[in-house]
Amino acid sequence: MSTPPPDSTPGATKPSNFLRQIIEHDLSVGTYASRRWAGSPGDAAHHAAAPPDTAKIRTRFPPEPNGYLHVGHAKSICINFGLARDYGGVCHLRFDDTNPEKEDTEYVNSIIDAVRWLGFDWSQPGNTAPYQASDYFGFMYRAAETLIEAGHAYVDEQTAEQMRANRGDFGKPGVDSPFRSRTAAENLARFREMRDGLHEDGSMVLRAKIDMASPNINMRDPAIYRIRRATHHNTGDTWCIYPMYTFAHPIEDALEQITHSICTLEFEDQRPFYDWLLERLTETTALPDGRVVGGLLSAPPPRQYEFARLNLTYVITSKRKLAQLVYDRKVSGWDDPRMPTIVGLRRRGYTPSSLQLFAERIGVTKSDSWIDYSTLEGCLREDLENTAHRGMAVLNPVKLVLTNWDEVFAAQGGASYLEPCSLPALPHPPEGTEAPARHFTIGKEVWIEREDYEEAPPKGYKRLYPGNKVRLKGGYVIECTGATQDASGTITQVLATVVPDTKSGTPGSETVKVKAAITWVGVADGVRAEVRMYDRLFNDAHPDAGGKDFIESLNPNSLKVVTALVEPSLANALPDQKFQFERHGYFVADRVDHVTGGKPVFNLAVGLKDSWGK
Repeated sequence: MSTPPPDSTPGATKPSNFLRQIIEHDLSVGTYASRRWAGSPGDAAHHAAAPPDTAKIRTRFPPEPNGYLHVGHAKSICINFGLARDYGGVCHLRFDDTNPEKEDTEYVNSIIDAVRWLGFDWSQPGNTAPYQASDYFGFMYRAAETLIEAGHAYVDEQTAEQMRANRGDFGKPGVDSPFRSRTAAENLARFREMRDGLHEDGSMVLRAKIDMASPNINMRDPAIYRIRRATHHNTGDTWCIYPMYTFAHPIEDALEQITHSICTLEFEDQRPFYDWLLERLTETTALPDGRVVGGLLSAPPPRQYEFARLNLTYVITSKRKLAQLVYDRKVSGWDDPRMPTIVGLRRRGYTPSSLQLFAERIGVTKSDSWIDYSTLEGCLREDLENTAHRGMAVLNPVKLVLTNWDEVFAAQGGASYLEPCSLPALPHPPEGTEAPARHFTIGKEVWIEREDYEEAPPKGYKRLYPGNKVRLKGGYVIECTGATQDASGTITQVLATVVPDTKSGTPGSETVKVKAAITWVGVADGVRAEVRMYDRLFNDAHPDAGGKDFIESLNPNSLKVVTALVEPSLANALPDQKFQFERHGYFVADRVDHVTGGKPVFNLAVGLKDSWGK
């Protein structure tokens, strides 16, 4: 199950791409129509007696739990779960946890949370848990022994340096290992010694026996198992040998009856090994002693397809480099709103709908290209435009004193009088609904933006200067009479008079014409808030391209914290609640530091206009 992107409707035609064309062709010719599904992953015998698979296709999202997911993973999640949704299929969430030293349950939990937050679900009848590659370690070991018995794998005891040297390069074929000609029985015995912990870490590996002269270096007898004494977060110390990712991945796909294994372009050179391995584990081989091995996996096997990964300007997506930012305290954590991690984007104010829209808008191609960050921001603006409640906030305040307030409102109490005001929380509520209202008061003193007053205004300036009239939004028309300054020349107060009978929404309020309306917050009911103004984390559009040191591109001004005044409707904002601070941009109530020092905390999500190209 999943949530459709904001611009999709049931039955709507989605933009075509090469992946959709492949899936539609496979469905039309029945490529996978004979598949069976036993309700859980398993080998050929497990699925053979099961009923036909009700899922028309099966895709998967298989992250390694060695870090927090980022915006590139969000694209992959939307692609894989979205294709399954659109073609009557199922998408599996699977943890490729074959590297115990770098993996942790913290990352497992964060991945589960990220996929669910994005609006997707991997649940199937009878099974609600994600899959784990480590649950298949037993079968992977069995598959490795099958390859050895069929003459397709051998134990190599060369050093890592010798293996590297004998592998060759793009201009020179590799050299056969001196251990390549061992008998199947010798290799099987040696492999079992590896399993039983009789040899040191790194002293030997199991390699596939393919072709040391292959032009594809990945096919030059790749390693498929290594000795590694490390406690695994799921299997503990059960194993001291672990499969290599390139060996484990196709097996996982096959056990789960995946039809379309979709990954990024860096795995394109691995596809021949993917196909080679599944072919040998699907077919049967007659041994000289009369035994038959193989036939472990169901046919037809999965197929791998590659698409271009996301390259986003002003962003890095290397987990290692993101971890460096965290551990070197260049950012406050994985969920720092400047980080491209999903938890960071969420804290910044991004929504599941905006990220789904982004993934659909940038599309799927086979060629690498750069996506401008403004495209991502544009998707967030579109999503928030009609959903984020409006509110007024003053980020750089100076006090405005209405000097004739006592006189105009003498009958209502003079200086102490507060006039009730209201504005709609949504300017364009959903059709058939009434816009909720937000309430605040205006009195003798209000806060305005310091930039809204100029003693000597530049040409075209329409806000406050001596003799000019403006409207306090939702309140009255006022006429500026000047300002007071301190000894350094800094404006300490702006002075103005109220024009009677001009309150917004009252009869005759439009008789006095003005060229500008400014935002403000009442001194009487304004609420102090901490506002975090975020900018891009890097000054370079390609901070780590060409081997550059990305740390040198860090923007020292990527975060500015101000104490602002906000209207009372914002005082009780809930964590993750989004608002448009009128004239300033879209903000989100921080979900971690919701209140600091008694003040609500808001993060800038995105400005009202694209500022990235400026």
